[in-house]
Amino acid sequence: MKKLEIVEADLNNPKHSEALLFSTDQYARDAMGMKRPLKEEVKKVLVEKLKNFPCYVGFLAFMDDQPAGVANCVYSFSTFKAQKVINIHDLAVNPQYRGNGIGEALLAEVERKAKMENCCKVTLEVREDNRARNLYERSGFSYGEPRMFFMEKEV
Repeated sequence: MKKLEIVEADLNNPKHSEALLFSTDQYARDAMGMKRPLKEEVKKVLVEKLKNFPCYVGFLAFMDDQPAGVANCVYSFSTFKAQKVINIHDLAVNPQYRGNGIGEALLAEVERKAKMENCCKVTLEVREDNRARNLYERSGFSYGEPRMFFMEKEV
């Protein structure tokens, strides 16, 4: 039987740093990511920059001690509720481990952390064609009323 472990990322732990880089790169390569690997210059600085980013919180999934997925999150703030929010920026399960409940387990751990930190909600952006939308809906995420859209502008 496979052993699944979900842990909060400790980026001072080399095993965690390597797992974060590996899983984030796997996600970047996916059709739901960028369809290409992370640039080498990004890989070189990502962990150090996250260590120095005070709003970062991450979670790693290990299946039989191998990196299986990641939830890269940031704290935000709800001015309407005057409370913290956790935004899931990346949620990814490495291709060979999909279908094992890892995404669900990562979401549950993010929610546990949000409750522990007295956050008022957990948010995420999701593409319309994302195969994980059913997972998010089963996990209690909704689109809000009126329906929300995510916009971006590169600077």
